[in-house]
Amino acid sequence: MLKFTVKILAPSNHGRRRFLSVLESAAHSQIQPPISEFPKKSNLSSLPTCKNISQLRKLHCELIVNGSISELSTANKILHSYTLHADLESAYALFSDITAKNSYFWSVMIGGFARAGDFSAVAEFLGTILLHGFVYKRGFSSYTFVAAALVDMYAKCKVIGDAGKVFVEMPERDLVSWTVMIGACTECGSAEEGLELFDRMREGGIAPDKVAMVNVVNASAKLGSMRRARDVGDYVKMMGFSLDVILGTALIDMFARCGSLELAREVFDGMRERNVVSWSTMIAAYGYHGEGREALDLFGMMLGNGVLPNNITFVSLFHACSHSGLVDEGLEIFSRMQEKYRVRPDVKHFTCVVDLIHGDVELAEKAATSLLELQPRNAGHYILLSNIYAKAGRWKEVAKVRELMTRQRIKKIPGWTWIEVDDKIHKFGVGDHTHDRSREIYEQLKQLREKLELAGYVPDTNFVLHDIDDELKLDILHTHSEKLAIAFGLIATPEATPIRITKNLRVCGDCHTFIKFVSLITKRLLVVRDANRFHHFNDGACSCSDYW
Repeated sequence: MLKFTVKILAPSNHGRRRFLSVLESAAHSQIQPPISEFPKKSNLSSLPTCKNISQLRKLHCELIVNGSISELSTANKILHSYTLHADLESAYALFSDITAKNSYFWSVMIGGFARAGDFSAVAEFLGTILLHGFVYKRGFSSYTFVAAALVDMYAKCKVIGDAGKVFVEMPERDLVSWTVMIGACTECGSAEEGLELFDRMREGGIAPDKVAMVNVVNASAKLGSMRRARDVGDYVKMMGFSLDVILGTALIDMFARCGSLELAREVFDGMRERNVVSWSTMIAAYGYHGEGREALDLFGMMLGNGVLPNNITFVSLFHACSHSGLVDEGLEIFSRMQEKYRVRPDVKHFTCVVDLIHGDVELAEKAATSLLELQPRNAGHYILLSNIYAKAGRWKEVAKVRELMTRQRIKKIPGWTWIEVDDKIHKFGVGDHTHDRSREIYEQLKQLREKLELAGYVPDTNFVLHDIDDELKLDILHTHSEKLAIAFGLIATPEATPIRITKNLRVCGDCHTFIKFVSLITKRLLVVRDANRFHHFNDGACSCSDYW
């Protein structure tokens, strides 16, 4: 019987002490209130007693913690109070966070800026509200450059529907219009649509420039299709575009995110000029492919070339160490980033370091709790803490975390897995029966599970983070989205060909073990891109060496 083990490296005692001391100092330096205990529901009854801006900010923090600020009426009152106290910076920050802005919010902000005498801001706000109507009323929408500006405005406001409507109604579309719309689709999560627009643009006889190609490369990177990435890379070569810092860095990221470190490094080595973003992107590429030592070596080369690291560089390095089991190396870099390189750790860095020490439940719990203090509205931190408690079997604490998420109206992102077959993207959720070949998929999964269990695979129900009986846990575990996608890949692709899937969340431990056995039994290469990294499964082993 084959047996797979998961390696967990704990940091040294010195590393633990160093990390905790930095973490505590960072947490105390933030203005967010601590969440040392689950807060009780707060209300606005104390708003009239807020005599100064300090008291108002304190109330605002309480409302953030208990989730009340997500209610429009509550946000309205706090926003108005900020403008009355002439704290327009805080008012604008709150205004920017509100996704469903109604006319009241706009009126309050305009009135606040007017009372403060900031008439340029008043003009800007009025311009945003009235611009589109004025343009259409005056007939300016017939001018291509004006319509393109409207598309760009809506895209930057993440209102992709209105951007698309303006774009479709344009009497004539030039290169700028196509470029803006492709970028808008990519930024708003419709990378595939952005690439379809690129194809239509070329079919219409419009040749892209380098700016347009950067948008196309970014869309391809987000889509994650290796076939598409190769096509885009070949097109860049055919058009003779030079690999400057912007386009070259985008290509590095595209090839790495689509699964090819070799092509990413080829682009990196071919660039005549590289800046800190280029180096950091290549370091990150090694990181999420599990090549931690190569990432550290490249960091040394970067310093040797006189390029100073920034905050992005350290995020890339921490990911690389986390995905390669380099715990002490990661903590050592963490301790030096502020002292030696003058880069202050932020929430992203702390999140990476928590990921680095996930095998140490006590330390991970302290770190995750501190992350909640820094960002009380980040759903990922709650899930991280819940997972830590669930792994330790502390179900009461799991229930408390989920209760707090419910009270604050924070929702967990649902898990999805994609697979590309015959130039078509197929999407699966847990327990999904919507695919037109679902019956075949579940039959294949049943046969596959029987073969794997004979080879030694034992389902690990610890990764079902619910306090339910084992039979229900098995039902959930057996139908995880990545398993459904792989089963479909086995019946929909020729034998011996690689299977590539993408998941929007981190792959769970049981699925990781399951896929290792699949690669052994089927003799297939399986490439899994999850939210954190790439896993290359071959002959019963994974390239990550069980660190992820």
